[in-house]
Amino acid sequence: MEKTVDHVRLVKRAQLGDKESLDRLTELAEERLRVDVFRLTLQEDLAQEIVQESLFEMFRVLNDLKEAHRFWPWLYKIAINKMRLHYRTEKRRRTVTASAVAEKAAYGSSEQAMAGAISKELKDIVLGAMRRLKPRHRTVLTMRCYREMEYSQIAESMGCSEFAAKMLFYRAKRSLRKQLSRFGFGKGLLLPALVLFGKMTARSEAAVHVTVSTAAMKVGVAAGVAGFATSTTGIVSLAAAGILAVGATTATLEHAGGDVRSGAGAVGSGRITEQMGALGAGNEEMWCYYPDSPKGPVMMRLLRWDSRQKGRYCKWLQNEQAMYYFDEGKDTVYIENHRVWREDLSVWRLPTDPPELSEFLSRIEGRIDGMRYVRGGGAGLLVISQGRPAGSPSRATRHFNVLDEQYFLYSWSARTKRLDNRDMMHKRGWTYFRVSGRIGDQAISGVGRLPFVDAARARYGAWLKLDVGERLKIGDNGQEARIYDGSRLVASYAGGSFFAGLSRPWMGLHTIDTIRRDAAANRIWFETEPKGQGDAIEVVLTRGETKLRYAVNMDKDIIERIGILGESGREGELVFSYLDEVDGIEDEFVAPRWKTLRKRHPGGPGVVWLMNLVDGNL
Repeated sequence: MEKTVDHVRLVKRAQLGDKESLDRLTELAEERLRVDVFRLTLQEDLAQEIVQESLFEMFRVLNDLKEAHRFWPWLYKIAINKMRLHYRTEKRRRTVTASAVAEKAAYGSSEQAMAGAISKELKDIVLGAMRRLKPRHRTVLTMRCYREMEYSQIAESMGCSEFAAKMLFYRAKRSLRKQLSRFGFGKGLLLPALVLFGKMTARSEAAVHVTVSTAAMKVGVAAGVAGFATSTTGIVSLAAAGILAVGATTATLEHAGGDVRSGAGAVGSGRITEQMGALGAGNEEMWCYYPDSPKGPVMMRLLRWDSRQKGRYCKWLQNEQAMYYFDEGKDTVYIENHRVWREDLSVWRLPTDPPELSEFLSRIEGRIDGMRYVRGGGAGLLVISQGRPAGSPSRATRHFNVLDEQYFLYSWSARTKRLDNRDMMHKRGWTYFRVSGRIGDQAISGVGRLPFVDAARARYGAWLKLDVGERLKIGDNGQEARIYDGSRLVASYAGGSFFAGLSRPWMGLHTIDTIRRDAAANRIWFETEPKGQGDAIEVVLTRGETKLRYAVNMDKDIIERIGILGESGREGELVFSYLDEVDGIEDEFVAPRWKTLRKRHPGGPGVVWLMNLVDGNL
C-alpha cells in the first residue's frame, strides 16, 4: 500500500491555494490514473480522455473534499463516474482486438522492455482474458491487486458496501480464472497472469516493480460464499441449503403462458401480428433491472439459446435509451418506438409485483400466473429468471454499475445491421403533447411533456397541466400534484399522481400494460379489446356506471384518445396530440411551478382521479 502522508499534505496545502502543491498533486494523480484507467478501458485514447476529464473535475471540486486522507478513493470515484458517462452515452462500445491492445499496451515502450522474455501469444491470451471481463471486474482487480486498496476504499470509490466490494472481487477473480482456463491455464496461474497484465500495462520504468501480493488476493470466507452463491452454478447448489441469507434473495420465477410480440418484426410493419418469439420451452433467460427501486422504471432483456444449445444471444433488449429487437434470420437489430407486449394481450407481470396485484390480475384474466413474488427494495435490483424446463431457480441480487456493462448495453455482432424504425419524437427521447376535448358540457384543454425513455427522464421529466371548465385546474410537475378551484387550493399530493392511468412509457412497460396495472392497483376492472387489423387496441376501465375507453396506438406506444361514459349518461372524449417538432414553442409548454407545501397527501389518487373527474367528484 502506498504511503499516504505525502498526498495528504499536498491535498491540504492545495486546498489552501498552494500552487506548487496543486501541481505536484496533479502530477501524482495523472501518473496513477493514466495507468489504472487504461487497465479498465484497454483503449489508450479513451483512457487519456477520461484522465484529462477527471483531472479537470479534481481541480474544480478539490475544496469539496472534507477528508484529505480519502483523496485516492475520492479521485477513483470521479474517474469511474466519467467512464460510466462515456459508456452510457455511447450507443455501443468500441472494441479492440487483443493483438491491437498488445501493440498499445504500456503506451508502446513497456512491451519492448519485455520483448524476448514473454511470448506474444502468452501476452495475447492474458490481454484477451482481461478484455473479456466485465468493466466492474477489471475495476476491482486494478484497485485491489495493483494499488492494494482496502475494501472500504474500494466500496467508497464504487458506491457499494464493503461486503459487496469483497463479493465483487471474489467474482472478478473467479471470472478471470474461468477465462484463463479456456486456454489451459490452471488455477495456480491466476496470480502470475495478474502480474503479467500489470507489467504489460505499466509504464516502462515501473513495469519491473509490478507485483501482486497473496494478501491482496484474500477476500474472506463469508464474501467468498456469497460471491459463489450469486454465480450461475452457486445459486443452484446453495439455494436448497438456505445459505443465501446475505447479499442475494432467491426465488423461483416461472413465465406465464403467451408469446412476446413486437409491432415491428419487419421494417415499418407496425402490426401486432408480428411475433417476437415465445417465452417457453426452457430456451430463454429473462432479466429485469430496477435502477431506482421496484416502484420505478424497469429495464428488461430476453436471452435466447440457439437451436443446438451451444450459445445464447440477446433476442430483445429495452434499456434506458431505446427498445431493440434482434431478428436472427436477417441478422438485423430493429430499434423501435414501442415496448414489447404479449401476443395474447395478457398483462405483463414483473417478479416484484406484490401478491395482491398479481391476485387481482389473475381474477381478471381467469388464470393464475406462474411468476412468484421476489421481495426486494432499493436501487439496483436485478432479477434473472430462466425458463421452467431449465430447472434452475432465478435470483434477485444487486449489481454495481449494471447499466454501464453488457447487461443493458448489449453489443451485437459488428456485422449485424441496425435499422432504426423510430419516429422523430422517439429518437429525441421525449416530446410535448396537447390535450383537448370535453366531459359533458365542460371543455377540457391542456399541455404536457412526456419522456419516452429513462435516459430522458432526468432532464425532460413528465408534467401535465389541465383546465377543466372555467374554474378547475390540475397541475402535476413530477414532484407535486395540485388541484385548484379558481384560486383556491383543493388538494396537494406528494410525488405527483396525474400520470397514473395515462401513458408512462419511461417506466419500461408498454402503454397498454401501464394503464391496466394502474387500474389493477386501484381494484378497477378492465377489458382489453383489439380493434380491426391495425395498430389500435382499446382498454376499457369500468367502475360502476363510469367507463373509460383508452384507444392505444401500439406502434407509437401512446394513448390517442379516451372515450368517456359517466354517471347518468354523461359522455365525453379526450384527444391527445404529440409533437414531432418541438423547437421554438417553449413558451406554450411551461411546467407548473409552485413552492412546495409542508402538508401534502402522501400519495395521489392514482387512476381513479380521471373517473372522479368524469363523475364530478374530484
